[in-house]
Amino acid sequence: MQAVKQAVLLLAFGAPERIEDVDPFLHLVRGGRPAPRELREQMRLRYQAIGGGSPLGALTRRQAEALAERLAGRGWPLPVYWAMRNWRPFIQETLARVKAEEVERLIVICLAPQQTRASLGLYHRRVEQAQADLGLKAELVWATGLHNHPLLVEAFAEKLSPLAAGRRVVFTAHSVPVRLIEGGDNYDEQARGTAAAVAERAGLREWDFAYQSQGSTDEAWLGPSVESVIDGYAQQGLREFVLAPISFVADNLEILYDVDIALRDYALRRGLRLLRPQSLNDSPTFIAALADIALASLRRG
Repeated sequence: MQAVKQAVLLLAFGAPERIEDVDPFLHLVRGGRPAPRELREQMRLRYQAIGGGSPLGALTRRQAEALAERLAGRGWPLPVYWAMRNWRPFIQETLARVKAEEVERLIVICLAPQQTRASLGLYHRRVEQAQADLGLKAELVWATGLHNHPLLVEAFAEKLSPLAAGRRVVFTAHSVPVRLIEGGDNYDEQARGTAAAVAERAGLREWDFAYQSQGSTDEAWLGPSVESVIDGYAQQGLREFVLAPISFVADNLEILYDVDIALRDYALRRGLRLLRPQSLNDSPTFIAALADIALASLRRG
């Protein structure tokens, strides 16, 4: 019996589930600044191309359910909540449930394996603001260490290995503005570290690393770009390769559109076939990684 009522909260970026959600979603992502018409149209077309909306919300719910089941199986039957930074269920809505259910200690896990300080800071501010608005008294414990957890590495390697044999592999992470790295952020180190660990676990002797999904702003974004790596493969005479994203733990627009449609087409026009491992989603090995990270904090409660 727990002396203190504890629970876990999974946090994800959020994504629109329907085409009509795209505009309000962009409004939230941009902090209330109006999105240019061209951007709104572009994003609606992209979400239309992947079926009319993102599966991220449904997949995050499945991850939360699977984690609750895993924790219960390890002797910790407790609630696992989930919330989105930029969409429903909003952080404040979910923390209202936490308060109503009288949780006293909440373990918070951000589902992006690598985080810039700026991005992580936004999660902290959203949670802390909601906590203040609601008068939530629960202790918040921010769990860390996902990017290099052995079971996360194992989960990525499990998905990659069936495709990797005899093929060139390029690992990708979501690009960020160069100014963040120049300011001392260790995001690049974390992303490359995850890739190196997965490559070693999968037994790869040769592999590459690149950044995908650069923003549309005029500032410099972290590279090398995936497109430049694909161009190099074409010049080397390769005919196929594997692109393995390591900064997403569930299918989202950056996977289903940026990789499966845009980058696959870019490669095809240069005579290459792009293969991609399945996303982790509710992979049992990935859920075990989340359970380990949660338990490390729960046991201190």
